[in-house]
Amino acid sequence: MSDSTHDSDPHVTFDRNRAARIGIEEAVLCGHKSDTQVAAILRDAIHDGRRLLLTRLDAAQHAALPDDLRDQLDYCTLSRTAILGALPTPATTPRIALVSAGTSDAGPMAEAQRVLAFAGFDATAISDVGVAGLWRLLAREEQLREMDIVIVFAGMDAALPSVLAGLVPGVVIGVPTSVGYGVATGGRVALDAMLASCAAGVTVVNIDNGYGAATAAVRLANMMRRAKAAP
Repeated sequence: MSDSTHDSDPHVTFDRNRAARIGIEEAVLCGHKSDTQVAAILRDAIHDGRRLLLTRLDAAQHAALPDDLRDQLDYCTLSRTAILGALPTPATTPRIALVSAGTSDAGPMAEAQRVLAFAGFDATAISDVGVAGLWRLLAREEQLREMDIVIVFAGMDAALPSVLAGLVPGVVIGVPTSVGYGVATGGRVALDAMLASCAAGVTVVNIDNGYGAATAAVRLANMMRRAKAAP
């Protein structure tokens, strides 16, 4: 459409039925998109009255948006996410925990928390319990054993998901982060360590992929709801 209130980008095709089909709404990955494209996507959503989750929207992209669009967004610098529209009332089941080895893992962890909130799920955040100070994790063991899904964020040698998976009965999803130096730079060591985990049943997503971990948790949560509702 050519009017100023709905400048759709011809190169953007929304999957408007995704939520009905798979239970997860489409998100917009803003990295490598132009400011004009991001603005057009937002105007399209506003025109249709749709909620929208934007990921990897950096501060410069957010600042470049027209004032009328920026004012309608709930933007988080740490997670680089923006939410258009209201959040649903958060469900407290299944019980989901977000666990980080250190405060340096806060970015991907915040991304996951925002994605879960957009999908309507509450999550308990437990930070700075890396295995270098094992007592910090063991002090939270009882709480973590009560969780249905535990998403674990760790860089460096990324031992935390393996240790946690040996302590708790819930689903463990590992998120390798790009935190580290030397051979750990960029998160590849963390990724390989999680993939090579000796703990049974650890699921692993890509480096810094808080979005992927959160949507995996949403799929699990949706299946738990279906199983509970089945006759």
